[in-house]
Amino acid sequence: MNKKQQQSEQTKKKIAEASMALFIQKGYRATSIEDIVKAAGCSAGNIYYHFKNKEGLFLYLIDEWDLEWEETWLAKEPLYLTTIDRLYGMAEHLALDQLNHPLTRAADEFYNNSEKASDVEERINEIVKGYLTFNEQLLQKGIDNDELKVTNVKGLAMILDSLLLGLSQHTRNLDKEETLEAYRLAMNVFLHGVAKPSG
Repeated sequence: MNKKQQQSEQTKKKIAEASMALFIQKGYRATSIEDIVKAAGCSAGNIYYHFKNKEGLFLYLIDEWDLEWEETWLAKEPLYLTTIDRLYGMAEHLALDQLNHPLTRAADEFYNNSEKASDVEERINEIVKGYLTFNEQLLQKGIDNDELKVTNVKGLAMILDSLLLGLSQHTRNLDKEETLEAYRLAMNVFLHGVAKPSG
């Protein structure tokens, strides 16, 4: 990497760090490009050059969050010997990440903002597809290892994602123990259902 590329990367990192602090403090909507310009000590042109717009910048932060989550999960995953243990472990990992990640509130605002450019909608769809693929692979392993019933893996992956997404909304105001309990219960229900066996 030459000196110019190095400076460009440093500027990009500086913008990302400054904007993240603002999004955490003020939320997504209330943070303007002007705020980011002041906080990062750079021009609006620099922001548009590196990220195209505020949405692009926020998507970059979401990607960084996803990478961070994946890295910490991949380090933990080998500790779980079965797919069922992995599912419980993943639920707990998600619960703790939701509780602790400072961008959670701004991310809610961002995803619920109806005015999004088509390329941003496309990128969000790619992110969601990534979550579904992750779930599918995990569930397929369970089927291959004869831990889970052979079923519609795509449909099951979607149900699992919806369950976890809903939980992330409903557990916002719960403490750590209540949140973990809710995620564990959700995984119990997902794996075993709630209907009593007939007869």
